[in-house]
Amino acid sequence: DAEQSLGLPIIDAQIAAMRAHLDDIDFAEAAKQEARVRHALLAPLPQFELAAPAAKPILHLGATSMDIVDNTDVLLTRDALTLLAQKIANLIDALGTFATEYRDLPCLAYTHLQPAQPTTVGKRAVLWTYDFVLCLADIELRLQTLMLRGIKGTTGTQASFLELFEGDHEKVRKLEFAVAERLGFSRVHPVSGQTYSRVVDAQIVASLATLAAAAHKMALDIRMLAAFKEIDEPFE
Repeated sequence: DAEQSLGLPIIDAQIAAMRAHLDDIDFAEAAKQEARVRHALLAPLPQFELAAPAAKPILHLGATSMDIVDNTDVLLTRDALTLLAQKIANLIDALGTFATEYRDLPCLAYTHLQPAQPTTVGKRAVLWTYDFVLCLADIELRLQTLMLRGIKGTTGTQASFLELFEGDHEKVRKLEFAVAERLGFSRVHPVSGQTYSRVVDAQIVASLATLAAAAHKMALDIRMLAAFKEIDEPFE
């Protein structure tokens, strides 16, 4: 669609055929072909050609696998982080309500698992809550800085698209941002190779690990307090 808008010889009927048959792919056959060709993206393409033969000449036009796969991974990452952010916000709200309810209920606080000074149950819950506040800020930062790989071709040089547009760099630049806009992004990575930098993946994994650590800390605190009979689960 973006390529057509910039003047490549793509007709409406070809795009309409693709849209009309998005769910008509024989994925079982595609799986067999993937075992044969050992390529996750090239295997389903023949099935798409069968479903939408009018679009066969333009399928994957100029693109490399990661123009599809990496950008899709970014979309999935955005959706997943958005879901996590909502869940963390709900948890913060619930813990805040709990902390307010028990803000004046005294209990014993510990350092190194040794009795130290009095505190309150509410204050203890605030400690757990604050960890999740920090985690939410980190997840939101990842969302705010998340960028598409963009449409950059096999090695990030955009050579195939420059060939399609007969060396017109400005049209290739417009193509990349036209695709990004359609996918709901205003920014793309300024440079890439075959893939976007995997530093991005490491940053996201680190954020998820931090969230897991916060959850583990709270759960372990509760379990130890239950052992001390300071927080208890009901038994009939």
